[in-house]
Amino acid sequence: MNFSRAPGFTGSRIDRADNLRLDEARIATFLGDLKARLLRLEVLDPVLAEDGRLAWGAMTELAEGVTPLFLGLDGGRPLFAPLVRLAPGATQAWSVFGLIDRMEGADAALWATARSLIEWHNRHGFCSVCGEPSEIFRAGWARKCGDCGAEHFPRVDPVVIMLAEHGGKVLVGRGINYPPRRYSALAGFVEPGESIEEAVARELFEEAGVRATSVRYVASQPWPFPASLMIACIAEVESDRVAIDRTELADAVWVDRAQVKAALAGRPDAPFQAPPHFAIANTLLSRWLHRF
Repeated sequence: MNFSRAPGFTGSRIDRADNLRLDEARIATFLGDLKARLLRLEVLDPVLAEDGRLAWGAMTELAEGVTPLFLGLDGGRPLFAPLVRLAPGATQAWSVFGLIDRMEGADAALWATARSLIEWHNRHGFCSVCGEPSEIFRAGWARKCGDCGAEHFPRVDPVVIMLAEHGGKVLVGRGINYPPRRYSALAGFVEPGESIEEAVARELFEEAGVRATSVRYVASQPWPFPASLMIACIAEVESDRVAIDRTELADAVWVDRAQVKAALAGRPDAPFQAPPHFAIANTLLSRWLHRF
């Protein structure tokens, strides 16, 4: 098992080329470049080629009336994604996780970028200042209101995800919608006017009734469902006495290193099923286990 593996949805090696996004002439040249490639999608899900890598097509595959979103440059080759229009109320098809499990980290990161951009455009078609329709600009990396001129940029929602630590054990919880035996780190959105450390302490107390005495940052990852930034931390807490918020968690248990090791290895005798490798909760458990 590779304990130094980077968190899921990270490792993209493309040049995002922010300096070119306002250069409409250059973007138009990219669109006509025979080397340019269009990301193939099944609605929002990735399409994989026979070698398991992301599938790409020529720009001629772009359907009429569909806007191309500029993802960046891969060794000078322009990459685009189609702005798929989603049906109102469309929900996540969880089967996509089976595909993500097979993908290389760099491919998953690039697909995550495209997916989050597409979701954002579908959710933010109107100006939040005056309510008028907005238009795509910056090659797909912003929207601008034609009425009041307000500019809007893709949002990222910060989420803290953390392990409470006490007496050589960490606390893992089973969400009320989790499958049987699946436990993970606790998590919650950072609220306005709140630091990362304050959010960790608040969420641990709200969900499990434990009080943090110190918080240390471990790692982060994007989570494109639709656009979160997961900020992984470990928090020392005062005691192991737990008071579960049953509206958030079905259960929470303290586990030691031997139990975490068994879960990460997928052993049948493990006391719980660990999160998938591409979830930063898996990274968090691994790094705690190996003390780095």
